[in-house]
Amino acid sequence: MVDRAQEVGLFRWRIVGEAADVSLSARERGALVRALAAREHLGPDGRWVRVSRNTLDRWIRAYREGGFDALVPAPRRMPNQTPARLLELACALRREQPARTAALIHRIIVETEGSSPSARTINRHLAAAGLPWKGGQIGRALGRFEAEVRNELWTGDALHGPMVGGRRTFLFCFLDDHSRLFCGYRWASREDVLNASRALRAGIASRGVPRAVYVDNGSPFVSGQLLRACAVLGIGLIHSRPGRPEGRGKIERAFRTVRQQWLVELEDRPSASLEELNQTFQAWVEQVYHRRVHSETEQTPLERFLAHGPPALPSERALREAFRWSERRTVSRTGTVGMHGNTYEVDPGLAGRRVDLVFDPLELAEVEVRLDGHHQGLAEPRQIKRHVHPRAQPPAKPAEATGIDYLGLIRQRRERELQKRIDYRHLPGPPAGGAGHDQDNNKEQAG
Repeated sequence: MVDRAQEVGLFRWRIVGEAADVSLSARERGALVRALAAREHLGPDGRWVRVSRNTLDRWIRAYREGGFDALVPAPRRMPNQTPARLLELACALRREQPARTAALIHRIIVETEGSSPSARTINRHLAAAGLPWKGGQIGRALGRFEAEVRNELWTGDALHGPMVGGRRTFLFCFLDDHSRLFCGYRWASREDVLNASRALRAGIASRGVPRAVYVDNGSPFVSGQLLRACAVLGIGLIHSRPGRPEGRGKIERAFRTVRQQWLVELEDRPSASLEELNQTFQAWVEQVYHRRVHSETEQTPLERFLAHGPPALPSERALREAFRWSERRTVSRTGTVGMHGNTYEVDPGLAGRRVDLVFDPLELAEVEVRLDGHHQGLAEPRQIKRHVHPRAQPPAKPAEATGIDYLGLIRQRRERELQKRIDYRHLPGPPAGGAGHDQDNNKEQAG
């Protein structure tokens, strides 16, 4: 679950995300905003609300200036004077790379200096200094569109795979639109947001941060956790409209190749475990698929992806922050806080305050405490009943094999029965005084 401020930010992003696309013309954006203002939207509190056009325009401007952070309402604070050296550093970062957004510059300064002006403040200062953003446009994932450069657009989808250990498997995959490279992929036994996020995270860690990700409306891709991860990293999350799957032809063709050239080989030699399935698939992707010339690009996916050298990779700290989950709780008067049956001890000075608990969904024993976005130490586990978040259940471990082949035992018993020859000479005769004796008595009476 995401805290209240994050929920509001995600709600705003879901509404204006498509309208904030810089590739839209003024007329297209105006028509889209009018349509958004004319219908109701499900708000973060579960109620249906309408949003005025002026508010929508304000949200779009805020996102363009400061990214996702600008859509998250901030707590009211007294204005602080921004250190001049940090603003000078922001200008230097923009001069060094004009394509850097204000949100990215904000994260770089936080990474190097420990604190930074807000993305909105940085954007205003850069505009006043004559250093506007000069990033390119993100093409729309429609029709026969092809991204001009790598990592401009990834397309994500899930493929139903073979049975392993009695469970259906699913391939989560993110394909680079420009090169047709499989950037992030993972076979899993659950079709959920946790495994979709793992595949995306693996791709970002090894291939860089995409500018946009295009996915369908399946439940693994519409979760707030995945939306938050994309928002934190500055990735645009685009959902195809129901009944209009334009722009998904490339990944569908890639999945057809997976079926025809890889899955078909598993029919006679199925994988014994999910780990083996992933290892075999990785070997095929990296050694065969990525090194074979594509019929449309006339290059191998790997060659086309690396045409301009290795991509810039995000730090492990940035990845960890993006893919962690958070929930908001109120600290008790005794300095404790509860979450999903677990009890933690925090700084007693936080008693009565609403804090954010930030954690890895697969390890609830390690929880960071934040107050208004600032680190307040680690929560000390007092009672841990659950180590895994209820919405992030790991794959169930297969039961230990008994070694009993039930059908084999039945087959053996049948074969033993068929091997027995029936000899009527050894069949027992009628019992004394039985049916044969009665027949003799009947013959005597008849004579």
